[in-house]
Amino acid sequence: MIQVEQTPNPDSLKFLSQKILSRIGTEEFKKSNLKNIKIPFIKEVLNFTGVELILISDNFLTVKKEKKASWESLKPMIISHLNDYFEKTEEPILVDSKMEKKSDDDETISKIKDVLDTKIRPAVAKDGGDIKFKSFENGVVKVELQGACSGCPSSIMTLKQGVQNLLKHYVKEVNSVEAI
Repeated sequence: MIQVEQTPNPDSLKFLSQKILSRIGTEEFKKSNLKNIKIPFIKEVLNFTGVELILISDNFLTVKKEKKASWESLKPMIISHLNDYFEKTEEPILVDSKMEKKSDDDETISKIKDVLDTKIRPAVAKDGGDIKFKSFENGVVKVELQGACSGCPSSIMTLKQGVQNLLKHYVKEVNSVEAI
C-alpha cells in the first residue's frame, strides 16, 4: 500500500511504501538528465507530463512537479506505477550503485558528514527531501538540497537556521553553509 504525504514544498509529494525502494540509500533523478538514466521505472515516471524530478530513498519516493502540473492527475499515475512495479517484482527500484565512497575524508569532513547523516538527513527525509554533502573549504560547507527540498520556499531558512546552526554547534571548524 502506498501512502501519500504533503511536504513543505507545494510542488512535491512524498509517496511512502511498505516495500524497500532503494538498497543504496537516497538518489535523485532529474528530467533534464533523462537520456543518461538507465532504470526503466525512473525513466517512465520522469516521462509523465509535469514531473520534474524524483528522489528515491529506502522506503519513500518524492516527486517534484512543474508548477503548471496538477497533483489530481499525477498522484494516481504515480501510485499506480509503484503498485504495478511491485506486482511484477519484489526487487527494490535501486539495487546497486556505481558511486564509490571516498575513503580519504579528513576528520572535519567525517564529522560534518556524521552530523548530516544522523541529525539532519532524518528530519529532511520526513519532508520528502535529502541533503548531500558536496565540499568543505575555508570554513564553508557546501550541500545540495534534493527532492522536496529542491526549490522549496522554506529551504533557505531551513539551511541557515537549522543546518548551519547544527553544523556550527557540532563542528567548530564550520563557519557557514551554502546550497549549490
